[in-house]
Amino acid sequence: MNTFEFLNYYSIGSFLLNNNSPIFHKATLQFLSLKKNIKIMQKVFFFLTSILLSVTAFAQINYTLRMPKPQNHYFEVEMEIQGIADKTVEIKMPVWAPGSYLVRDFSKNVNLVKAFNEKGESLVVEKTTKNTWKINKGSAQKIKVNYEVYAFELTVRTSFLDLTHGFVSGTGIFMYVEKLKNKAGKLNVVPHANFKTITTALPKSSDGTIGDGGTTFSYSDYDQLADCPIEIGNQEVFTFQSKGVNHTVAMYGEGNYDINQLKVDMAKITAASTEVFGQNPNKEYVFIVHNVTDSQGGLEHVNSTTLSVNRWGYSPDKYNRFLTLVAHEYFHLWNVKRMRAIELGPFNYDSETYTSLLWVMEGFTSYYEDLIMYRAGFLTKEEYLATLSKTLNYVEGSEGSRVQPVAHASFDAWIKAYKPNENSANTTMSYYSRGGLVAAVMDAKIVAKFKGKKSLDGFLQLLYQEFFVKLDRGFSAQEFEKMFSKYMEEDMADFFKKYVHDTQIPNYEALFAPLGITVENNNKELISFGAAFGMADGLVTVKAIRSKSAAEEAGLSVGDEVIGFNGYRMNVTLLNEMIAALDVNQEFNLLVSRDLQLLELKPKMGTYSKRGYTMKFSSDFEKSKEGKFFLRR
Repeated sequence: MNTFEFLNYYSIGSFLLNNNSPIFHKATLQFLSLKKNIKIMQKVFFFLTSILLSVTAFAQINYTLRMPKPQNHYFEVEMEIQGIADKTVEIKMPVWAPGSYLVRDFSKNVNLVKAFNEKGESLVVEKTTKNTWKINKGSAQKIKVNYEVYAFELTVRTSFLDLTHGFVSGTGIFMYVEKLKNKAGKLNVVPHANFKTITTALPKSSDGTIGDGGTTFSYSDYDQLADCPIEIGNQEVFTFQSKGVNHTVAMYGEGNYDINQLKVDMAKITAASTEVFGQNPNKEYVFIVHNVTDSQGGLEHVNSTTLSVNRWGYSPDKYNRFLTLVAHEYFHLWNVKRMRAIELGPFNYDSETYTSLLWVMEGFTSYYEDLIMYRAGFLTKEEYLATLSKTLNYVEGSEGSRVQPVAHASFDAWIKAYKPNENSANTTMSYYSRGGLVAAVMDAKIVAKFKGKKSLDGFLQLLYQEFFVKLDRGFSAQEFEKMFSKYMEEDMADFFKKYVHDTQIPNYEALFAPLGITVENNNKELISFGAAFGMADGLVTVKAIRSKSAAEEAGLSVGDEVIGFNGYRMNVTLLNEMIAALDVNQEFNLLVSRDLQLLELKPKMGTYSKRGYTMKFSSDFEKSKEGKFFLRR
């Protein structure tokens, strides 16, 4: 078939296919019945295949982002959609942001959605679900969709716009077409006239800066567009090199930071992180740092991160907190974004994405953040052990640790971790802290068994190579457990059964002894009432009740107003002092108000068994090959 024949076939076929003509289907059957003419059949097959491929091969979405009036907090978005043969197109706004496991319903910030064909004629737009709009495009080959997004929540997972700057978290700004999520496209960012700098990990398009003052970026698929936050304003930008990677840092907001010091110290952190895996898959990496009063932590991305920190948090007594956050989020470029649970990418943006492996994704990262701080020289070995001891005591001293297995904490993050209530401390445990402690235990077991020749670093390298490099996919919980058994050269099913899928307590003394680290049990029996009090609307109010406490036994409830103690009116300070002075089993009177009804309670002072540990280096630690390898500086 020559070019002229193909173009004739293509033109006719495209018209019939795009108009859903029955002639197309009938003609196809007739052609295929001509078995005698093989050449005709070959032509028809080539012709049909070309048409069908063209339906999506040339489909594309390009975006334009504008912010003409930052003071009204609205981003204006235009989508140019082309190459879709269907008469209707559905566009969707994600309901969540990967890395933050809560349905946030970003569509709540979207105003009226409008659509137009090539002639500028309005198309019918119908909202069909909370985050879906259906556009009746008819025969239009190219349509434009316009909408506004209200952006006035400055966190690492939401978008913001005012006269000082704009911040774009992609999942809350850019809608998508499900069948085009894997298609590449372009984004033209048109800043407000007062904003001079755009910082993002998105690569600049060959289009560069165009006539409307915008800068054009390209993306390989929707996941990349959604994964690259954008800072737009007059931020201070600096760069540094580490392990062959160029790092760009954009600093929004005033703060007591020292750029020259940051260059040196962030380079140390990123280098120590890279050494864990032995390679960095990025050539470029971007830090967007928001220096604010109400810090929000960080959020990881494939080749960037957003950090929200206290603007005065760079003083010597607080500086390590910032560097620890850098270590945590940077480590995620491997753990979570590449070496990941199989559920965590490609993403379903339309609903919750459940996994029982957040204890690995976040817990292992929490474990390594402190280890990296030590390896990079920002913690002494004594300071490092103190942080590990603090985690141990927090986890094992919490009521929720005996109720919720860490695998369950991971799976239920959507409904429990991100939606805590007054009883959460009694029934839940952080998969960050508990997962970090399990990681430490796994590391200790590896180092002890193989006498300092293997460590958790090697296991992570194995996971990274086997699943990301070779298979380019995530792993299931079962695959993770089998891989650890393989690495340990023994069946580790019982380990996961006890400490991941149940809430049993490891023998920490035996686990760490081979490493030259002693763990002593220092459980304490404390006199305790088991209630926390605070002020609400000028009233002394019960804020929390510990499970199985004297307060719970007496019938005190969260939200109760405490009016009197033993016949005297109380403020919070005096109430805490009076209760602290009581002996075990001593009875007292509380006058409380619940829903405006006065209740007189007669509690007895109780006790509380507080589990605790002391970790320290043994006298022969310096002679311990395993102990030194465990720290691995």
